[in-house]
Amino acid sequence: MIDYIKGDITRITPTFLTMETGGIGYLINISITTFSKLEAKKEFKILIHEVIREDSHQLFGFADTEERDIFRLLISVTGVGANTARMMLSSLNPGEIEKAILGSEIDILKSVKGIGLKTAQRIIIDLKDKLGKHTGGGEIFAFADNTKREEALSALVMLGFAKSAVSKVLDKIVREEKNLTVEDMIKRALKNL
Repeated sequence: MIDYIKGDITRITPTFLTMETGGIGYLINISITTFSKLEAKKEFKILIHEVIREDSHQLFGFADTEERDIFRLLISVTGVGANTARMMLSSLNPGEIEKAILGSEIDILKSVKGIGLKTAQRIIIDLKDKLGKHTGGGEIFAFADNTKREEALSALVMLGFAKSAVSKVLDKIVREEKNLTVEDMIKRALKNL
């Protein structure tokens, strides 16, 4: 697995660059965020994420660790591929994506080309807790036994409630009182839905 490539940038566009090192030119896909940071540079150490499939071997490059971490979180979501994640990072910077996920701001995520309502909801549901732990976010993410919240979320969704609405209500409940049982969480959430 390639972690980074250090070399000369021989060609750069808003979507990819060619980096030469050791006599080999690597074609590296980049976001507009990375492009804006590297546009004037001739030599750089670019962080890499490899995507290896049967029919292709692609390199995605990032100017900093924060952007690569957000990219890796995004591609862990079902339905979000490497190119969609790159599109998101071209439309929004890593901080904006993080803020939109933590704030459950579906409309901001939907503003990205290729992201519909269901994908935006899935991104928020799948990544909200991960980002909270990753960034050391607010109190809710310090909740030690997050499996209880997940069980309550799952039960309420099976009852027919929208995941995004249930998630917001459960977040509020957990913020107010941390040591609830799954049943108590469900009962309180039902009163608020």
